Amino acid sequence: MTPLNELAAHGQSVWLDYLRRNMLTDGGLEKLIENDGVVGLTSNPTIFEKALAGNEYDDSLRRYAADQKLEPAVIFEKIAVEDIRRATEILEPVYRKTGHVDGYVSLEVSPALANDTNGTIAEARRLWGEVGRPNLMIKVPGTPSGVPAIRQLISEGINVNVTLLFGRKTYEAVADAHLSGLEARADKADIRTVAGVASFFVSRIDTAIDKKIDERLKSAEGEKAALLRALRGKVAIANAKLAYVIYQQIIGSARWRKLATKGALPQRLLWASTSTKDPAYRDVLYVEELVGRDTIDTMPVATLEAFREHGRVRDSLTEDLPGARHVLEQAEELGLDLDGVTDQLVVDGVRLFAESFDKLLAKVREKRAALVHH
Repeated sequence: MTPLNELAAHGQSVWLDYLRRNMLTDGGLEKLIENDGVVGLTSNPTIFEKALAGNEYDDSLRRYAADQKLEPAVIFEKIAVEDIRRATEILEPVYRKTGHVDGYVSLEVSPALANDTNGTIAEARRLWGEVGRPNLMIKVPGTPSGVPAIRQLISEGINVNVTLLFGRKTYEAVADAHLSGLEARADKADIRTVAGVASFFVSRIDTAIDKKIDERLKSAEGEKAALLRALRGKVAIANAKLAYVIYQQIIGSARWRKLATKGALPQRLLWASTSTKDPAYRDVLYVEELVGRDTIDTMPVATLEAFREHGRVRDSLTEDLPGARHVLEQAEELGLDLDGVTDQLVVDGVRLFAESFDKLLAKVREKRAALVHH
């Protein structure tokens, strides 16, 4: 048994933040499920764009390349839907075995719709219909425009992976939207198969906060410098721990219990951005420090392999909550402005996803031209 397998005994699900054609055709995903306990997949345009650099998608691209009327975005969607369908088929036994708790594959709405509620709802409905699998999750960003979309989609029985969550206030808003969607649906339909996760991004917070700390350290001295140094690599984990406290409060509420009696599944917290960006930190830091019940950790391949090799498992998520609160109080007293940082990270995240999507479409256009003229 590897450390990856041990996470399940602590109530945490392992999802892989990676998806490309070859792992769906060479048995790679089945091996990860069987050997490492992987029970779900997330992906994004950046991963797909890198995959396009090889030749594994050439047959599919060739099939669509001749039709010049097809926009690159449509071609990408057709190819992505092929992959997502195959992945949901492979994970379908997990979906059944876990009683719809795990076994999901995520597909995101266009980043261009991040600030368009109606556009997000319409695209999510269309993608849900295109894939046509119950273990699909539609990724919707946790922007102010995304919140009402989440409520509407959940009320329609569409599974939602809320992405780009950084701040706890935003998490509370999307958790409320999920509950409201379930309540609206419970009056007219079965809610037992409606699933959702709240993807809370971790390491990007430390990258931003640590940059502020390092800037301050150029002029800080004595005790203030020591306090700043002590906060490096600590804020993101403290923030996530206190988000989990909010989750526990929701699950303990009368509002949730009423839904639970009707068979509702909780909207679990999913830890995203779990790769370590600073080489000074342990390469599995954001996995080891956030192990807790009813949570998911979605890991990129390198992090998954590192944790398999030398990860240490303990119930870390509920450890030293006073310490976590103290870290955030210190950050506030030192003017590190966590709320401002998390707000900006959402804006940056939407922009980066949009840029990745544009690069992806450019790569589709380039590959199509090469295949047509070959």
